[in-house]
Amino acid sequence: MKRLLLTSLCLLLAACAARTPLPAALPPLAAALPLALQVQREQAGNQQTWWLVLQDEQGALRASLFDPLGVPLARQLLQAGQWQDDGLLPPNAEARELFSALLFALTPAAALPEHYPDGHWRNLTGGQRWLNPGWRIGYRAPLDFTLHSAPDLHYRVSQLPDDKAP
Repeated sequence: MKRLLLTSLCLLLAACAARTPLPAALPPLAAALPLALQVQREQAGNQQTWWLVLQDEQGALRASLFDPLGVPLARQLLQAGQWQDDGLLPPNAEARELFSALLFALTPAAALPEHYPDGHWRNLTGGQRWLNPGWRIGYRAPLDFTLHSAPDLHYRVSQLPDDKAP
């Protein structure tokens, strides 16, 4: 009985520690940088709208998340295959996972095998993709898609027109 309880606890901790994989090197993206996206987060009937800006910073990728008033919510820099806090904002684990899933979603299908580890992703039917630890991406267009994370957590992502970019 103790062994079963200990095994269950270890599996639970391992599941909690699962993180969205990152590419070994920055992959090509579906659009040129800088890129401004609108992210609509919906969970349990509550909806929030955010703006996301992706920029090239001398070979690194800067991801900055803002509320509609332009207040920064999260800022991360992807360098050497790892996210690093950028600026004075507190760490934001949800934003970091979202940025990782967005990077995967914005990577063209032909570049996935070269940049993401085998067994951590797959193409699904109907133009969908799956990424470990449980992201499902459904595309309407290359820059118009929905990220599904948990049963009740969804992010609808679309490109912002140039006049709406923060």
